[in-house]
Amino acid sequence: MNWSGSQRCDPARMLAPRTRQEVAAAVVEGPAPVRVAGAGHSFSGGAATAGTLLSLDALDRVLDVSGELVRVEAGIRLHALSRELLLRGLAMPNLGDIDVQSLAGALSTGTHGTGARLPILSAQVESVELVLADGSERAIGGGEELAAARVSLGALGVIVAVTLRCVPAFRLHGVDAPQPLEEILDGLGERADAHDHFEFWTFPHSDVALTRINDRTDAPPSRPGRVRAYASDVLMDNHALYAVSRAARAFPRAIPALNRFASSAASRRERVDWSHAVFASPRLVRFEEMEYSVPRERAAEAVRAVKAILERHPVSFPIELRFVRGDDVLLSPASGRDSAYLAIHLFEGMPYEAPFREVEALLSSAFEGRPHWGKRSFLSADELAPRYAGWDAFQRVRAQLDPHGRFANAWTRHVLG
Repeated sequence: MNWSGSQRCDPARMLAPRTRQEVAAAVVEGPAPVRVAGAGHSFSGGAATAGTLLSLDALDRVLDVSGELVRVEAGIRLHALSRELLLRGLAMPNLGDIDVQSLAGALSTGTHGTGARLPILSAQVESVELVLADGSERAIGGGEELAAARVSLGALGVIVAVTLRCVPAFRLHGVDAPQPLEEILDGLGERADAHDHFEFWTFPHSDVALTRINDRTDAPPSRPGRVRAYASDVLMDNHALYAVSRAARAFPRAIPALNRFASSAASRRERVDWSHAVFASPRLVRFEEMEYSVPRERAAEAVRAVKAILERHPVSFPIELRFVRGDDVLLSPASGRDSAYLAIHLFEGMPYEAPFREVEALLSSAFEGRPHWGKRSFLSADELAPRYAGWDAFQRVRAQLDPHGRFANAWTRHVLG
């Protein structure tokens, strides 16, 4: 079962190999399809299988460090990787706002943070080490194969290690503050360019944007005390949100007032800390999520249009907007264009399909949208293929590395064909 509880499977075999040799044996000997489960933080059906399900939690070591190149096993969690990197004076250039995912799971689904000058996490991958369907190992270090393996959806083989290009460790000055939504949207591009990392949330029925700005700094760490941090990060951001969401689920007609109340309760917060500690926040309230990449220049227009849709549905969770630089990864939702990622969420137990489908129809048809591979989407391979210039190249690599579809589950057949 995944984190949100919406994806389940009953595999014939569940294995937790501790070595590459055990991974190879499991791939060859186990019933197909062979899939790998990381931390279960994807909302898609990527890990589900009736065949063989692998956990790579035991493959979690940093194998080698050469300057800013770090070779690391695929099962390590992002928070553990960040700690290991900091011990070596290094950091990931960017991270998302949760850090519990496995490294391979985050890379395979195109996980990203926010920063108009920074690409998705996969773009920093210099090489990928795979166990293929026949049990052999393949190190991929360039060309079309690497462009495919950086975001592979688990369709090429089992990733057992990657080499990442990291950066010297750095601190961030983080400021969270509520601001008028229309003021933010009117100057959106300028704000994204003015900061290393900029994002915001806004609730349906609210005219407030909850902004988050993180900029590099040489200032010493300045963290909120333990009690204050617990009050803001856990009580306000999680327990209060949970209480409001429960009320919204019980009394849908109260959602507009509840959302405006939640927005009005936001206050300014400030901190300085090592980058990974500022990027990540605890996420204790369960929800279902859809996220779409759109051309950056259309971000404000997309927010307004999506907000109008969600205000016709019982939605008590905020819209989130983040920015990334374009890349050359074949199946990256930001491939070939600077992009904005727009995410919508629904609290657990609330009906998500109708608003998700309406938002997807809009962003797909009117905004050149591409779905995040780890989030909810209803699009099929025929609908997805025209959105990616590298689609055919990815399919060539897939046919070469997994010619008999040993890693193809129902989800990959739906989204890749």
